[in-house]
This record gives sequence, structure tokens and C-alpha cells, in this order.
Amino acid sequence: MALNLLKRSFFTQRSLYSLSRFYSTKKYTESHEWISVEGEVGTVGITDYAQKLLGDVVYVELPEVDSEIAAQDNCGAVESVKAASDLYSPASGTIVDANQSLVDKPKLINKDPEGSAWLYKIKLSNASELDALMDKDQYTELVGKEDH
Repeated sequence: MALNLLKRSFFTQRSLYSLSRFYSTKKYTESHEWISVEGEVGTVGITDYAQKLLGDVVYVELPEVDSEIAAQDNCGAVESVKAASDLYSPASGTIVDANQSLVDKPKLINKDPEGSAWLYKIKLSNASELDALMDKDQYTELVGKEDH
């Protein structure tokens, strides 16, 4: 019985560690992209703040799967009725997936930019680049300054 409790405790602690690690690895760029990392793959999108600035999104250009990209390289674009904005990669790596549903329905970005309307997934080649990005508090401070 004690062994079962010990096993359960270990797996619960391990699950909590994995969960906290997942949430703690969401990072933000000054150009309003976010990246959420699980393992060695990052999911990238634009922030809610960015989609509000853009307004109704009408077009999305995504990077090609299997393409190599360096951190801060231009990798696509998002256009709205008000403006166009280039996308910049928050990290270096290989594009492993692109959210093709956004090509046909770009307005999904206005509904859930930091969730189901992710733009692409990248297999990281240098995870230490994430250290240069902002956490949620730093990003919130940045957009607060931009609003004034």
C-alpha cells in the first residue's frame, strides 16, 4: 500500500511539474508574437493585443512546412481591413506544421488568437533563444506602455 501511495505521489508531482513547465514556457516578442513550447516543438501565433490592433483579419500568409527559419526572420504576414503586419519567428528551427484552416478562414484569428488560431509549429534548433523573450508579466507591461 505504501508503495502505491509513493508511486501515485511521484506521478502526481511529475504531472504537476510537466504542467507548470508547459505554462511557464509561453513567451512573447516585442512584435506581438507568442510561442508556447512543449518538448522541442513551439506553437506560434499572434497575441490578442495584436489582433485587436489589426481589426478584422482578411488574409494570412503562413511559412512553408519543412522550411528552415532563424529567430527574428520574417516568416509570413497577417492582413486586415486596417493594416498589414509581417510575422517574425520568435525562435530558430524547422517549420513542422502550419494552421491551414486560417488560410480559408483568417477571421478565426480575431476569435482565438492565443489558442486554436495558432499560426505554425516549429521544431526548435536552439531553445536557449527563448531566454531572450518576454514572459507574460513583461509583455503586459510592454503593451501597457504602448497604450499610453
